Amino acid sequence: MATRQLQTPIAARWGRRWRALGDGIEARLEEERERIALWLPVALGAGIALWLALPTAMHWIGALLALSAAALAGLLVGWQRRFGRSIVIGCGVVATGMLLIWGRALWVEAPVLAAPVTTSFSAEVERVDAQPARGQVRLIVRPHARADLPPRLRVTASEDQAAGVLPGERIGLRARLMPPPTASLPGGYDFAQRAWFDRLGAVGTVIGDISRAPGAGQGQPPLRGRLTRHIHGQIEGSAGGIAAALVTGDRGAISEVDDEAMRRSGLAHLLSISGLHVTAVVGFTMLIAMRLLALSRRLALRGWVLPLAAAAAALVGGGYTLLAGAEVPTLRSFIASLLVLIAFLMGREALTLRLVAAGALLVMLWRPEALAGPSFQLSFAAVTAIVALHESRWMRSFVARREEPWVFRLGRGIGGLILTGLVVEAALAPIALFHFHKAGLYGALANVIAIPLTTFVIMPAEAFALLFDSIGLGAPFWWVAEAAINALIGLAHWVAAAPGAVATLPVFPPWGFAIAVFGGLWFLLWQTRWRRAGLVPLAIGMVTLLVQPRPDILVTGDGKHIAAALPDGGYALLRDRAGEYVRDTMSEAAGIDTPLAALAELEHVECNRDFCRWSQGEGVDRRIILASRGRDRIEGSDMAAACAAADVVISDRWLPRECVGRWLTIDRDSLLETGGLALYLGEQPEAVTTLRAGDAHPWRRPPQLSGNDEAVPTGALAR
Repeated sequence: MATRQLQTPIAARWGRRWRALGDGIEARLEEERERIALWLPVALGAGIALWLALPTAMHWIGALLALSAAALAGLLVGWQRRFGRSIVIGCGVVATGMLLIWGRALWVEAPVLAAPVTTSFSAEVERVDAQPARGQVRLIVRPHARADLPPRLRVTASEDQAAGVLPGERIGLRARLMPPPTASLPGGYDFAQRAWFDRLGAVGTVIGDISRAPGAGQGQPPLRGRLTRHIHGQIEGSAGGIAAALVTGDRGAISEVDDEAMRRSGLAHLLSISGLHVTAVVGFTMLIAMRLLALSRRLALRGWVLPLAAAAAALVGGGYTLLAGAEVPTLRSFIASLLVLIAFLMGREALTLRLVAAGALLVMLWRPEALAGPSFQLSFAAVTAIVALHESRWMRSFVARREEPWVFRLGRGIGGLILTGLVVEAALAPIALFHFHKAGLYGALANVIAIPLTTFVIMPAEAFALLFDSIGLGAPFWWVAEAAINALIGLAHWVAAAPGAVATLPVFPPWGFAIAVFGGLWFLLWQTRWRRAGLVPLAIGMVTLLVQPRPDILVTGDGKHIAAALPDGGYALLRDRAGEYVRDTMSEAAGIDTPLAALAELEHVECNRDFCRWSQGEGVDRRIILASRGRDRIEGSDMAAACAAADVVISDRWLPRECVGRWLTIDRDSLLETGGLALYLGEQPEAVTTLRAGDAHPWRRPPQLSGNDEAVPTGALAR
């Protein structure tokens, strides 16, 4: 008797579903075939970020093997299908990103100072960065004949100590040196990582006078330094610092008050030479060159005007980039400008997402570590948002030229500028909150005035002023530039002082930030309806940020500074004499924009000469905190009872064995392993550390030097 299946096999049913899913993705990719290449820099950046996020070599190798397996799965899908090719190429590019940053980290390896030390040595000055607003000068030096010191150091001297010091000069100095510091709190700025890729083995402060050879300092400083000094001579104070920043990239003369106002108002990007400035220089140069070259009938008839104008713009842009110090943001913008000029010459549309993707790809291939910095993320996020917005049909329809009264045309232009600013602010907010724990809310409106003022008034006025200074007629242009810069500073302070100008939030979890970035890229890079799916991870990432609890206790990596949350939403500092840097760091990590109170002056805090004791939290979440603040030695037997009665014991010194808190004991030994701490004292207490256990990145376990070979140089050694 014949038999038949009474039910569809489960394996066949799932097989059909997987094939249907694959066919659906294949159809989507076919519709988006011109946009697939935009994901190459995203995949490369994902590989770089993956290497930075994973702690050890075993994790890195495991990730590479997993990517290899995924690439083989893509081959099973089929190389002839777009879906299969995308998987294979994507996994290969992610693996390339991991290998690229890994190789770069090994390539720049240089020894690091093991511990703080005070020593004297002779050195050659590599770079001089003046900071007149702080009365300081930063020197990058290379020690001479000191095998116990790292090959490259950064030291800070006063203006009097470093007066007249020039690059290339041999000097003798005594300095207090220390290893490049890690982040002092979770989510903070990790200078040790940046110093590793900059090959800086120690930082420090100059003590006493700098010994110099007879006749030293009589040579000409570099062009950048001379030009900065000339601008400061024409425009005094912080306005002169902004004027110099726009030309040479030197921000040292900008006062901290004005610098903070520019950050809070969303105008700080104007002070860093990047896309706006390079584009203005290249654009004005090309415009003037085209007008002048068009006067030649022969060049115009032969079609040489555009190529020659583009060449002139490229040369001037390159010179401006070198003059500004050839920093990564400036070089990145110059590369993008070159790609725009090439597109013009080829008759292609210049400003496209492919151009942005090519620029990002080149920068990451050249400096993969740049991905981790806020400069790279902010600039490319802004440009991507702008180009994606103006590529959309409805935006093109809105800004398209049409026959209408000039008032409507002006209003349409202003509306487009405001809309662009709002989109850019929305794109930059997650990045600003992740890196700085704060974001300006009125930046879109402020930039409507600030960007045209900078692009069409300040920078042209400075250019003409420098040009006419050669014949002594630059004063009127300097007056215009100074008046416009003062107006810019006034706008920054007015916006920064507005109620609700800055949004502050505590630490953004890295995984939440990654989800938000992925969602944002998915929404911006695709064109068809499935781009809307990116709003889901974007919303998840932002909700993660908004529901992130505030830390109850913050402890810096050295254990000296402790901030405790207050019921009114503020924080109080244990050592109220802490400097501005510590206060700013604490405020950023806590996600507040209010002054820190003094913990010892609060009613619920009991303090004596050696300790402070208080209760943190309410109800069942109430915890007793005991924190040391004195320097006197105390016997363990005298501390045992107080420690046992506390849930958390915190000290910047070594605690005796008898001192053990009920939940957590923090002292110098434990802080060496954990770094700074953020404590969440809820029903299930949690301690978030700055340093991860077993982290094997090169800057965490570098080759070390002692720095204690006291072969003291004299003035003669500087000859």
